[in-house]
Amino acid sequence: MSFLSVSLLVGVVVLTGIIATCTVCLTPKQIRNARQNYDSRLSDLAPYLVLAGVFFVIRRFTQGPSQRLSEEIGVKITGAIYQIEGLFVEVIQNATPEFLIPVFSGFYMFGFAFLLVAPIVVYILTPAMRPLKELLVAYILNYAAGAVFYTIFVAVGPRIYVTKHVDGLMYQFYPSTADLTSVVSENTDVFPSLHTSLSVIVLLFAWQTRDIQPRWFNITAVVSTGIVLATMILGIHWVIDVIAGIALAVACVFLARRIVRVTEGRLSEPQANETEAV
Repeated sequence: MSFLSVSLLVGVVVLTGIIATCTVCLTPKQIRNARQNYDSRLSDLAPYLVLAGVFFVIRRFTQGPSQRLSEEIGVKITGAIYQIEGLFVEVIQNATPEFLIPVFSGFYMFGFAFLLVAPIVVYILTPAMRPLKELLVAYILNYAAGAVFYTIFVAVGPRIYVTKHVDGLMYQFYPSTADLTSVVSENTDVFPSLHTSLSVIVLLFAWQTRDIQPRWFNITAVVSTGIVLATMILGIHWVIDVIAGIALAVACVFLARRIVRVTEGRLSEPQANETEAV
């Protein structure tokens, strides 16, 4: 399959997943209310959507320079990671039944793209807007931190560093996916695992909103767990990368909640002052 074919396939699968998720998780009443208040909700979200959009455009155009800078100043840590955990990823691969490899490859390729977009759609159609604002800020913090880490630390995954012991299973089953992953990341984008951190970020927000969206939490729990396991089963990340990704996710969610809380408080102060003046 060509790069375009793989991209279209991912897009179709993600779109289908989002439609199915909305059907399962959202009530007709929630969708009607969201449509009725569309203008005010979009206006409320606009600053966060614009900020996220601008950030990701900048990140896309600075990825090349960042990679070149990393080659100049980056600290090579693959050997240190290997000294700490050894061939634990090989143990994980050997313990995974072969018939599950395509399943985990699907989690990594399709599940990650789904988990990136689906919560935005789900939260924009639910009454509470703050979770979506916090989620967008957490996304920005996650990728900003990743850019810094990937510039400072140079590491390659176990499928490259210990090729004799760990196989790049996804690329063996689906060779064409290598072209797609090379567009969005480098082989040295390893520590921490941003697939892990983003998946855990979405899971943490799904946990926080489980009272109003219990089915969404159940879906997220399955998909995020599959993605985290896939990063190791497919030989893409070390266990240390995953642990660092989880820690990064917790930090991003904590900071995002504080940032939005402070921002929302400052935005409401002028309105409160106007009310007192009247």
